[in-house]
Amino acid sequence: MIVITGATGQLGRLVIASLLEKIPAENIVAAVRNVEKAKDIAALGVQVRHADYNLPESWDNALQGASKVLLISSSEIGQRTQQHRTVIEAAKRADVNLLAYTSVLHADTSQLGLAEEHRETEAAIQASGLPYVLLRNGWYTENYALGIPTALSLGAVYGCAGDGRISSAARADYAEAAASVLLSDDHAGKVYELAGDTSYTLSEFAEEISRQSDKAIHYVNLPESEYKKALLGAGLPEPIAELLANSDTGASKGALHDDGKQLSGLIGRPTTTLAMSVKAALE
Repeated sequence: MIVITGATGQLGRLVIASLLEKIPAENIVAAVRNVEKAKDIAALGVQVRHADYNLPESWDNALQGASKVLLISSSEIGQRTQQHRTVIEAAKRADVNLLAYTSVLHADTSQLGLAEEHRETEAAIQASGLPYVLLRNGWYTENYALGIPTALSLGAVYGCAGDGRISSAARADYAEAAASVLLSDDHAGKVYELAGDTSYTLSEFAEEISRQSDKAIHYVNLPESEYKKALLGAGLPEPIAELLANSDTGASKGALHDDGKQLSGLIGRPTTTLAMSVKAALE
């Protein structure tokens, strides 16, 4: 039995879809906070079980019969370490054969502010005694592609990444890699640095939007504080604005770049290109 936590999230749904291509639905458990939001997943034949990161008592039932668990990192920045420890402790009680965790690229050395909770979670997993695999996910191209409509309306891509290169990939690529790891038995103890095969700067991102949209789009590099202010002005919550601005600054220092091609190695094909992601966003 394979249990996917945070299964109603964007990544969780894609992991389940990838697993369903290879194994029967009854061998998959979707652990979710809100069962109502998982009705479509249940309709596929996947087992849906209630499990709340903030309710430790909910996890023993959620992981009952589990052989492998994919711990998808919580979205609640500042609370994630304790939430993840709740799942790790439950996985220990369930004596699972493998605990996989979606960490962040180069978590051990990353300058990203969001990396600290990932480092703490990795340490807790390593101290648990469970067989584990760390899936250190790089940036999702969707993180930038979601801003394409705004870029088209303003005629510019705004950020504070300077000339930093970003080795992003589509969220579906990372989901496929997670499924691949869960479906085989030779990954325990491994740490994967997962990133796109190719990289780009935000100036090159703007150029790609221009090429495909036939509109002049340029990149405007701002100080981190000004970029955060612009994100807040656009209506983003404070924690998200802080995360995005900090991540762009990290990108300027190489935090989102990796050329090891371990992601394409796991999925057995090239990662989704920037051009493909821009095209999908423009359709």
